[in-house]
Amino acid sequence: MKATWEKIDKNIVSIDVEVEAEKVAVALDQAFKKVVQKVNVPGFRKGKVPRGMFESRFGIESLYQDAIDILLPDAYSDAVKEHNLEPVDRPEIDVEQFAKGESFKFKAKVIVKPEVTLGDYKGLEVEAVQTEVTEEEIAAELERLQQRHAELSVIEEGPAQNGDITIIDFDGYVDGEAFEGGAGERYSLELGSNSFIPGFEEQVVGMQIGDFKDVEVTFPESYHAEHLAGKPAVFKVKLHEIKRKSLPTLDDEFAKDVSEFDTLEEYKADLVSKLKERKEKEGETARDGVIIEKAAAAAEVEIPEPMIVAETDYMIKDFESRLKMQGMNMDLYFQFSGQNETVLREQMRSDAEKRVRNNLVLEAIAKAEGIEITDEDVVAEFETLSKAYNRPAEELREIFVQNGNMNSLKEDITLRKTIKFLVENSKTV
Repeated sequence: MKATWEKIDKNIVSIDVEVEAEKVAVALDQAFKKVVQKVNVPGFRKGKVPRGMFESRFGIESLYQDAIDILLPDAYSDAVKEHNLEPVDRPEIDVEQFAKGESFKFKAKVIVKPEVTLGDYKGLEVEAVQTEVTEEEIAAELERLQQRHAELSVIEEGPAQNGDITIIDFDGYVDGEAFEGGAGERYSLELGSNSFIPGFEEQVVGMQIGDFKDVEVTFPESYHAEHLAGKPAVFKVKLHEIKRKSLPTLDDEFAKDVSEFDTLEEYKADLVSKLKERKEKEGETARDGVIIEKAAAAAEVEIPEPMIVAETDYMIKDFESRLKMQGMNMDLYFQFSGQNETVLREQMRSDAEKRVRNNLVLEAIAKAEGIEITDEDVVAEFETLSKAYNRPAEELREIFVQNGNMNSLKEDITLRKTIKFLVENSKTV
């Protein structure tokens, strides 16, 4: 096989491929064996029609497309590998010659991974990671724990207060007309949670059991349902129940109930340690993100549309998987959010483009700096995964090999090593 290529536009190459006549003959034989199984010729069972009779009756040309389908995938793949090209989309194929006794010639036009012109990526300035834990952060964490372990008591009389959990009926109207999704019965609403339209919960505060009230609000201009965005609405509300939280006292008994420690001071010390560790990890993640963004901003690269589409597809599938883990699906999400897949894709497009750009720049830096992974890196990665999933490292390796995910794993390790390189060569300010 012969293959040559040339760049015909930004990120687009044209590949000329010629496959030997001998391989064409083999492909025609394979095509005949496949096609003859489906042919009905009087006097012959299926699959038993002689080759000569088949060609005289149907013509050798009737085998060409099947033979092309047999030859083309491997020929195209071999040409791409021979010239180290990295296609990011399906090729456009133009068959220029195919006939019995002749070579097979075709031209493939395909979009390839773009070239990256790197800018400055060493000595990038980033802020130092802050790990100091403030008294306010400790107090906020303790309050969250109190809220989590709070006891609910039913309030028989008196007005609803901020923080109470109320059970309400509501009917919403815009321009005097009820609208879809604007009604609910015995709905549990925590006042102050900001889960309803701005201004709604504040007007429920002060209501008592059995009260009726018209709650007047205005939908935000950015509301997901365009037909309601910015419009005033009236909700007719009835209050059925009030439940009030009783927070536990912050003392040694509380510490014993929520942890393995005997005193509150011991528990707070452990809490400070964990908060510091969390802030350190979050700070490192944020720092890495800043470094990557700065390196990407300094580089020049034109991203092909198929790469953005492919990354958006991946993000959509990942989002759908996370919804399923929460007991939802895409149809329910679209129903609740008032969106559709087109809107969701548009929202994700910017992040998808940023991800692609960042990864391309990191790959280019790894190549420029000769950053490669070793067998030891792979072994260490599976040891880490083994601890995380509590499964033998060799078993996990076999799963990755069987599913064809080893290359992705190695690419991920390379990207992390590249980010580490950028961090080690940055300046802390």
